[in-house]
Amino acid sequence: MSIKKVAVIVFNNISPFQLSVPCMVFAGVRFDGEPPLFKMLTCTAEEGILQSNAGFGIVSEYGLDALGTADIVVVPSWRDTGELPPESLLAALRAAHTRGALVVGLCLGAYVLAAAGLLDNRPATTHWKWADELARRYPTIRMQPDVLYVDDGDIITSAGVAAGIDCCLHIMRRFHGAELAGRVARRMVVPPHRQGGQSQYIEQPIRRSTGEDNFATHLEWLQANLEHPHSIDSLAERFIMSRRTFTRRFRQLTGCTVGDWLLNQRLNLAQRLLETGAASIDHVAQQSGFGSEVSLRQHFSKAFSTSPSRYRKEFRG
Repeated sequence: MSIKKVAVIVFNNISPFQLSVPCMVFAGVRFDGEPPLFKMLTCTAEEGILQSNAGFGIVSEYGLDALGTADIVVVPSWRDTGELPPESLLAALRAAHTRGALVVGLCLGAYVLAAAGLLDNRPATTHWKWADELARRYPTIRMQPDVLYVDDGDIITSAGVAAGIDCCLHIMRRFHGAELAGRVARRMVVPPHRQGGQSQYIEQPIRRSTGEDNFATHLEWLQANLEHPHSIDSLAERFIMSRRTFTRRFRQLTGCTVGDWLLNQRLNLAQRLLETGAASIDHVAQQSGFGSEVSLRQHFSKAFSTSPSRYRKEFRG
């Protein structure tokens, strides 16, 4: 399995946390006895020691010419939505995209991709606070302001800060599968899979009540029993809530509807089963709760633009 080069753009006044997100996902988590999967290249258009917005300096080893060999180029943010990025950076991003690199804009990094013209007539997202401004400034972008990240094939954009982790884990799944991405997430102690279409803002009380702890316990049970059929009424009864209260609370705590959550969880389980086992496609469909091979194939193809059998074949080389 070849090592992928990930070029991360750094600049003066960068947030150390936002810089650390792609570094932690792609290079910061290593497993004993296993070779690295990614090589990190921190690249800049500026000279000298860069200053973070936390008051310490950052030394970047590479210039923008390193984007010429990168498989993935990540712009982790941008320092000021009112400042146009330097043309040298925009040109390097356009060249990397034309060459076939996956170009990623995390949080305000979407502004940089937009300035480079890479988001013209494409779906995209950014931090909810600046989404309207981005849409006004670049009206051809098909803005999706309420989602965690948008994967448009060769261009990916994400919402703010923590959504960048979800986005990078999604990229990890694209390159190395759901099982490995799940291992990385567990090592980082973050949710293993949040689908890109999930809401950016999840209403969550500061203090968790006993009822919410019970809700989480029931949710864990549901995640462990995806192979069984579930309806809103049967789940509301198990959660000991009325149908209306259950659906409202579910959306508040997960950021999506019951149906979307179940579908995402079942797709993720189907991916892991296809990656790690030799069971028939029909058996995978039963184990992951789709009920039939036809249903699995329809949902899997819509979500991942490939069939379950082809996914297994391509993943295993």
